[in-house]
Amino acid sequence: MTTTALTSAHPTKLRRSLGLWAIVGLGLGYMTPMTVFDTFGYVSEESGGVVPLAYLFALVVMLFTAISYGRMTRVYPSAGSAYTYASETIHPNAGFLVGWTALLDYLLLPLVNALLVRQYLESFFPAVPGWIWVVGYVALITLLNLWSISSTSRVNGTLVVFQVVLMAVFVLLAFGALQQGAGNGTAFSIEPLYHANVQIATVISAATIVCFSFIGFDAITMYTEEAKDAHTVPKAIVLSLVIGGVIFFTAAWFAQSLFPVTEGFTEGTALPEIAYSVGGMLFQIFFVSAAIAAAAASSLASHASVSRMIYVMGRNGDGPLARRLSYVHPKFRTPAVAVVLVGVVSLGAAVADLDFVFSMINFGALIAFTVVNLAVILHFAVRRREVKTAWQVVRNVVLPAIGVVLTVVLWLNVSAQAMTYGLIWLGIGFVALLVMTRFFRRRLRMSLQEDEVIAEGDEGADALLEEDRERLAAGE
Repeated sequence: MTTTALTSAHPTKLRRSLGLWAIVGLGLGYMTPMTVFDTFGYVSEESGGVVPLAYLFALVVMLFTAISYGRMTRVYPSAGSAYTYASETIHPNAGFLVGWTALLDYLLLPLVNALLVRQYLESFFPAVPGWIWVVGYVALITLLNLWSISSTSRVNGTLVVFQVVLMAVFVLLAFGALQQGAGNGTAFSIEPLYHANVQIATVISAATIVCFSFIGFDAITMYTEEAKDAHTVPKAIVLSLVIGGVIFFTAAWFAQSLFPVTEGFTEGTALPEIAYSVGGMLFQIFFVSAAIAAAAASSLASHASVSRMIYVMGRNGDGPLARRLSYVHPKFRTPAVAVVLVGVVSLGAAVADLDFVFSMINFGALIAFTVVNLAVILHFAVRRREVKTAWQVVRNVVLPAIGVVLTVVLWLNVSAQAMTYGLIWLGIGFVALLVMTRFFRRRLRMSLQEDEVIAEGDEGADALLEEDRERLAAGE
């Protein structure tokens, strides 16, 4: 890799190859629908036996944020997500800190999936050292992401379909068991959603846990520079969130109906026990296989998205390190150095503790969600002053403000461990910012490079998009 290749006048760009459903599939793969079973026992105990209500509350919070993400990705069609939006609407320094905290979420999720796969395979093959599974698995995921985003999308789509099919089979088996008197004795009782002992505080506490399941719709913005059409990403954000929410709610409803109390579940994931109780040993084997597929799908999608975030942050930086992080492979058209770096970090799954890593993820995600909602207010209501009509006030102030309040409420309810270590991570990022800006005497550079800033409603947006299509068709 030469310096010339990294700094050429015509750098290699990401390939625009993803359609609407390919991006939705990547979002669903990132969200990992089967996590509803992994966390069911813990969430049921935390919520007081209303897991579906916790998912519903989290879904409402995420919908406000998804709308804000969709609007901001039209304004700034760059792969940087919350990092880009904060840099452009607030300040590049704020953008760096938001990107740093979000990086905690994005960077650790591939590691979590590798750790889950290690534990699944160790249960089947206890004589094999766990690090062997981690090295082989991480190498495979890294190579697939390095090869091409289109290949990643196809493999991810297959794995998503596999786990959704197995979840549908679970619903059918659970419905049959309920009709025969198991659990609540019926699938139509409102007990999974509300009963006399429900408390709003416990539901909110449980929602802070299950909001982890929704992390993925925001990562879709990382594929903005690889979407075939400018309008694809906002649609994909909402679609993946709604589809994922329906899957989570339905699975949680039947699981809670079948297991109104979770006494007897062993500590850790409840997935194998739920599968065995519903369908016996054979179904358990298939269900655990689907769980491994779910982890693989999430690994592919999360690895791809975080590598693109690192790519954008490197592209906007200075110095040799930044140039290498923003390197795009000339043949595969993927951010090769960033992809490999994520793979190296994921190798930590060989020794990491799942509880510790899991506790860190929501901290960064909820900060990013809050800032994106705030960015909508700053861009449309403050900068563009679009508050002249009642609809503009609702759209540009009220809706994103509700999103800010709800995400802050969830953030304040994360575990003490997550808050402590998350603030330590944020402090490290602040020190790094001081070094890079020489104690704020030097301004960070923020450039969208190939992407023009297109505000919603701009008359020149269509012309810019058409020029981009013609440039791509000409092979530039």
